[in-house]
This record gives sequence, C-alpha cells and structure tokens, in this order.
Amino acid sequence: MSAKGIVDIAGQHSVHETVDKLKNILAAKGVALFALVDHSGEAEKVGMKMRPTKLLIFGSPKAGTPLMLAAPSIAIDLPLKILVWEDEQGKTWVSYNAPEYLRERHDLPPELLQNITVIETLAAKAAE
Repeated sequence: MSAKGIVDIAGQHSVHETVDKLKNILAAKGVALFALVDHSGEAEKVGMKMRPTKLLIFGSPKAGTPLMLAAPSIAIDLPLKILVWEDEQGKTWVSYNAPEYLRERHDLPPELLQNITVIETLAAKAAE
C-alpha cells in the first residue's frame, strides 16, 4: 500500500481484457457494476491522447449501507472502485483504495471492515 492508501497490483493482460475479466467476476458474484468510466476514451473524444485507463464502480447496498450508517463520511468513497490502467511501459495495473486506509480514514468499526475487504480478492483475481 502506498502512503496514499492505494494498492497497485501488476496485471497479466491488457487493460481491455482485465476490465472484461473483472466485469465477469462481478457478474458471477452478483455484485452490481454501477458504472464503467473510460477515462482514455473520453480523452480521445476531445482530441487528447491517454494510455488506456478505465474505472469500474461497483458494490452491494447490503454491504455498503451498514458502513454508511456507522460512518456516513464513507459515502464519499463508496461504491467501491477499481482502476485498471496502463503505464508508460505498456504494463497493466489494477489499483484500489486499501480497506485499512478506508477504515482509518472514516473510523470504521473493525467488525465492518469485512464489508469492503472483498475488493482485495476481486482485484487480485482480475490481475491474474
């Protein structure tokens, strides 16, 4: 985890393939994909060049609502997000906010941390 609370995992496939894999994992687990933001696609629309960069926003009200009831400020970091991006060398990365960082940032009760630690497994599987 970086000082900013972000975890970066090296991906084994392209950004597009990694995003597709993550979408399939979310669907198989019944986790709602609320949005897919194609930052690089949007940049291209305005004539700018950007390496492939896509943000998936997903979650479960069953898991997120108890967090927001315990610590309303966490709503600024929910739903959960995974960023899939390509670096200057063409390497794919899967990045997310570390659950422990979110726990500290919002003073979450320890017993609710399990509601967001699923992101670690999802990101690891997507990066494989």
